[in-house]
Amino acid sequence: MNQRKLSVSETRRVLSDIPFNKLLGMKVSRVHRDGVTIECKVVRRLLNSARVVHGGVSAALADAAVGIALHRQLGDHRPITTVEMKINYFRPVKEGRIFARSRLLRVGSTLCIGRVDIADGQSRLIGTALVTYMILSGPPSASA
Repeated sequence: MNQRKLSVSETRRVLSDIPFNKLLGMKVSRVHRDGVTIECKVVRRLLNSARVVHGGVSAALADAAVGIALHRQLGDHRPITTVEMKINYFRPVKEGRIFARSRLLRVGSTLCIGRVDIADGQSRLIGTALVTYMILSGPPSASA
């Protein structure tokens, strides 16, 4: 296994290479020793009928934050997939930005567990998630 972590620019590229992440406007705002922080701007198309950010946006941010952190940790583009996610929502967001700060709690040979704190632009906690990824067998993907 490649032990070199991805650089900050490589980490940003991995996130932006996924079309769904682009659709939501996700970007890596910070890289940490144990994870990453990604963000997205609240725009009208991300709101639900109550005119607050749809819960799926926060869930997608949490999922991506762990996935991108895992790619960075592995230092390659090994195939990975989400196998489970639990999310709790604490407060709605209507405007500004949403930040998802992931922390890799455990990276094993097959499973990775990450925790994500989701906050608004005023650093108020709006949710938290626990995400499990599986590292699939096989060579790195062609995008490496």
